[in-house]
Parts: sequence; structure tokens; C-alpha cells
Amino acid sequence: MYVFSFEKLDVWQNSREFVLAIYKLTNNFPQSEIYGITSQIKRSSSSIATNIAEGTSRNTNKDKAHFLTLSYSSATETLNHLIISKDLDYISEEEYLVCREKLEKICNQINSLKKYYLSQ
Repeated sequence: MYVFSFEKLDVWQNSREFVLAIYKLTNNFPQSEIYGITSQIKRSSSSIATNIAEGTSRNTNKDKAHFLTLSYSSATETLNHLIISKDLDYISEEEYLVCREKLEKICNQINSLKKYYLSQ
């Protein structure tokens, strides 16, 4: 089976694992939030990995860097949703800190990859 270039990236692999963690975490959110914050945090976390994958298919490094910017923006949106989820007591402080640590690592990886593309 052919392996696409994005599948080889540690940042994409970490983002994919993060999405799975978010999906599991939101299983415990109130049913009344299914179309609210539950949907929003699932979409924003998924967009992190999606934009990394989409960016690798672009022809220029400038375009690749642009999609990494979008990915980073989705990561900060996800962080916002995590903060609100903690404030609403949908997640514990410990769950929040674990997710935040993973997200900070992903953001650092995104920035490093973006710098690499822009330096070429």
C-alpha cells in the first residue's frame, strides 16, 4: 500500500491521535451540547490534521506553509473550546492539562515545519 507523505509526518500522526482523544473526551459531554461545543471541538481538532494533510499536496512551499497556518489556527480554536469545556465543568482540570500539553506539542511541531518550508 502506498503511504502518502503526510502520513509520515510526526505532526500529522500526533494530530490524528489528538483527534481520537477529543472524540473520546466529548463522549461525556452533555447531550444538549451535541450541536454546540461538542460539534465545534470535534471539527476544529479534526481540521488540525486535515490542513496538514491537505497542505502536503500543494506544489509550493508558500502554499504548504499557508495550510500549516490554517492548521495552527484550528489548534488555537480547539484550545479555546477546551478552556470553555473546563469552565463549564465538562472536563476536569487534569483532562484539560493533558489535552493542552498535547496541543502545545502539536503547535510547536506545526511551527517548526512551517519554518522549514519557508526557509527552502
